Amino acid sequence: MFLKEDQLLPLYPQRIVSLVPSVTELLYTLGLNEETVGITKFCVHPKEWFRTKPRMGGTKSVHTGAVKRANPQLIIANKEENVKEQVETLAKEYPVLLTDVNDCETALQTILHIGNITGKSITATQLTDDIRNRFATMKKFTPLLPAAYLIWNEPYMTIGGDTFISDMMQHCGLINVFADEKRYPVITPEILKEKNCALILLSSEPYPFKQKHIDILQKNLPGVNIQLADGELFSWYGSRMLLLPEYMKKVNSEWAMMNRES
Repeated sequence: MFLKEDQLLPLYPQRIVSLVPSVTELLYTLGLNEETVGITKFCVHPKEWFRTKPRMGGTKSVHTGAVKRANPQLIIANKEENVKEQVETLAKEYPVLLTDVNDCETALQTILHIGNITGKSITATQLTDDIRNRFATMKKFTPLLPAAYLIWNEPYMTIGGDTFISDMMQHCGLINVFADEKRYPVITPEILKEKNCALILLSSEPYPFKQKHIDILQKNLPGVNIQLADGELFSWYGSRMLLLPEYMKKVNSEWAMMNRES
């Protein structure tokens, strides 16, 4: 059974399986330690859960047998991160909340829905209020900077304007130069040069970009500022959103220092 938007269960679930890393961290923040009985191998936060909670396989390779042994009263999945056929199979036997997050507002609504469905509505409301307050005072790039955000190498892939990451960029004062594209287009250094980016961010996930990748791109794009970016802070919706404003304060300070030196 797929739960409809804002639909609740007859009782608060006492056995929850999370198939989404950012949701797993949210469940921890909401205080659902005893209730969470299964996570994925990519649910690295919090560390104590990663070490101790039963793993249900990966986000794209869910072990349905492990899920059945966990006997969940609620499974939380994501439209993009999980495989449709696997989630549909699980939904035949268990209630499934299928999240679909593409911007800040839908992320906050998802937090509230999960709080309501698990009996943690007060904590969820406090969390969303805190996120809104921190985002309202976030130190942004001024003036706005045209930027690209790369998520994959060989081939290079970026993010379109219909993604959560693109919306996070906007909140940080960055103009996504690929905002007119959909989802995750393949690009080349030549296309990046044509876009006249002031800043290119290389994400730590899903592809773990390193300094060597900056060096390679820099040869093709002299004069463009290329930096490594914390992929979790740009792509994890949930309680990790609390950390983005402080992170951007550091990024802005480094940017200002580079500009003074140049």
